[in-house]
Amino acid sequence: MATELGDGVWHFELRGVNAFLIFDDVPTLVDAGTPWDESTLRTNLAEIGLTATDIERILLTHYDLDHVGTLDALAADLDASVYAGAFDAEILAGQRAPPLSNHKGAFQRLTGLLTSQPSLAIETIDDGDEIGSFTAYHTPGHTPGHVAYVSRDLNVGLLGDLVTESDGALNPSEWVMSYDTGAVGESIRQLAERAPPFEIACMGHGSPLVSGGSDALDALAEQV
Repeated sequence: MATELGDGVWHFELRGVNAFLIFDDVPTLVDAGTPWDESTLRTNLAEIGLTATDIERILLTHYDLDHVGTLDALAADLDASVYAGAFDAEILAGQRAPPLSNHKGAFQRLTGLLTSQPSLAIETIDDGDEIGSFTAYHTPGHTPGHVAYVSRDLNVGLLGDLVTESDGALNPSEWVMSYDTGAVGESIRQLAERAPPFEIACMGHGSPLVSGGSDALDALAEQV
């Protein structure tokens, strides 16, 4: 089911993971679920009067099977570029393999067998880049190329898997699913310090916060 979190900010609850549709300067999909979420994602789009052909931009917070899984299946209907941090963009484009020397990288190498490289333009973004109303913040740790996006205009922070939500509070990405938990903590602190205030907090796992998003991030930053 598609749920409106705020003006033009929609939450799609997929198979154990969240995606979001943002009406920014163009309709923007944020993350793309697992390979088994194509039908559900299309249904969610239809609930708000869209089809995949209406999507003009895709913002990826990071490369993981449950965030890039539908891209290949949707690609034939999409005339949109995919934006991602450099390390993760290279994995998505098939230019780099996740490192077997890291436990998370080895897991990504395995799960990568379940998806295909999408036939879409992949654009690399850097820290501080502006895409529509969003500013990109490089937040490594969960993955080396993880990016969070914050829009002052839309009052929303797209936090990906830098954090998870539980009982209305934010928690840092755990060791088992992170490249580097020390980097996770530093990224949380840096994002809390650098990003403008926002009410709506959108994360990959857990329930999005419709108010007090940056306050919750600040509270977590004091703990990590």
